[in-house]
Amino acid sequence: MFTKETTERLQQLETPFYYYDLDLLRETLAVASGEAANRGFKLHYAVKANFNPVIMKIIAGYGLGADCVSGNETKLAVECGFPAAETLFAGVGKSDREIETALQLGISCFNAESVEEIGVIDEIAGRLGKKAVVALRINPNVEAHTIKHITTGTDENKFGIRIAELERVTALLEEMENIKYRGIHFHIGSQITDLHVYRNLCLRINELWEWLTDRGLEPADINVGGGLGISYEDPDRFPPFADYFEVFSRHLDSRIQSTISFELGRSLTAGCGSLISKVLFVKPGARETFVILDAGMTDLLRPALYHASHRIENLTSELPPRKYTVVGPICETTDTFGKYIELPETRRGDLVAIRSAGAYGEVMAMRYNMRSLPASVFSGDKGLIIRQ
Repeated sequence: MFTKETTERLQQLETPFYYYDLDLLRETLAVASGEAANRGFKLHYAVKANFNPVIMKIIAGYGLGADCVSGNETKLAVECGFPAAETLFAGVGKSDREIETALQLGISCFNAESVEEIGVIDEIAGRLGKKAVVALRINPNVEAHTIKHITTGTDENKFGIRIAELERVTALLEEMENIKYRGIHFHIGSQITDLHVYRNLCLRINELWEWLTDRGLEPADINVGGGLGISYEDPDRFPPFADYFEVFSRHLDSRIQSTISFELGRSLTAGCGSLISKVLFVKPGARETFVILDAGMTDLLRPALYHASHRIENLTSELPPRKYTVVGPICETTDTFGKYIELPETRRGDLVAIRSAGAYGEVMAMRYNMRSLPASVFSGDKGLIIRQ
């Protein structure tokens, strides 16, 4: 990802910034969309992972739909080339204004997460003279075996309709004059690397499909969610798209005729992005040596928020390795990217890359301490393209 020529170009730019390898993004999209199409599956992009317009427009060009979790995401998706007819609106807390926006855009479907939400969508659609297409986001109570903070599919979570509520929900659907039932939706969590978890999800989907079909509510579409994890330890390892889709191909009931949809985010964009920073100071401590970067938790929040680990690389030093604790400049002790990280001997001015930051990186940047937001830099045929 970082050739000598690329590193020399990056050294000329003011840090910190996000660098995106667009060739790698295109390769990832080609493989993922191809593996899905080979099995007759439909692929959507989870916009929350990275809504940089340059990234979004490239993804839209590969024929993916858009999975959105806010009104602004639905608008941006359509502006970036995702067809409204292939744009879904999920999220546990949709405001009235966001619902109105989505209805006016003519989006494909709302993934509804509660009885009350369905009633609100019905009322707003009626007021606007619209018919709202709705899928039921069901909480399957399947443990994702991932980071606790990004688990979404158990009874303890705020997301989705619990299975115990389904009888009541399906009865109410028949009373809603402005609702058109489309199908069911699931999402059990993010950064899932144990593919056996998805087999468990398939078994639950099979049960629910049969239950709904027996009641005359056979879903036209089954959205199985996303959450496919990546290797943060080995950022050059390609996501296992073929194995992932094959789990569903093998374990979903062969009688199901529904369209099977997926919503991938992290696995599509994480690998192509890195946070680029320069070393401000190397500071000896009592038991550890601190490398203080000009990038901090305001630029990449995941380590502070989730205790997540990203591979850190010194791009400009070829000296023998030492161990460092890599931190940022923010006035918070949690502004730490990694402890006792082995790097080539590091000095002030060295260029550092924090890898696998193309998802949940730039989108979560903030201005705490009155920090400037990081710029975006993209690879291009004639070198680097800079977007401030």
